[in-house]
Amino acid sequence: MRLKGNRVLSLLGLSKKAGRLVSGEFSTETAVKTGKACLVLVSREASENTKKKFRNMCDYYQVPIAVYGGKEELGGSIGQEYRASLAVTDPGLAGAIRKQLENEDERRS
Repeated sequence: MRLKGNRVLSLLGLSKKAGRLVSGEFSTETAVKTGKACLVLVSREASENTKKKFRNMCDYYQVPIAVYGGKEELGGSIGQEYRASLAVTDPGLAGAIRKQLENEDERRS
C-alpha cells in the first residue's frame, strides 16, 4: 500500500475522519440514490459487473465516478481492510480529490 505521499488516498482518509465518506457497495449505492454522494470511487480490482453497475448508476444520478486504486489501498486509506467502492459526501473534499485525480492523469500522459 502506498498511502504515504498519495494525495488521493490521504484525502480519502481525511474524508473518513470528517464523517464525509461512506464505503461498501450497499452504503455507496444508497449515498448515490439519495443524492448524498458527490464523488464515487470504485477500485480497479472490482469486478467488471460492479464497475458497470456504478458507472450506470452514477451516469443516471449525475454523480462523478472514477476507477482508482486497489481494494487494499482504498480500504487502508480509511482504516478498513478491503473496499471496492467509496462515496465522498462532501462537495469540497470531492472536488479536491477530483483535482488530484486529474493531476495524476496529466502526469501519466
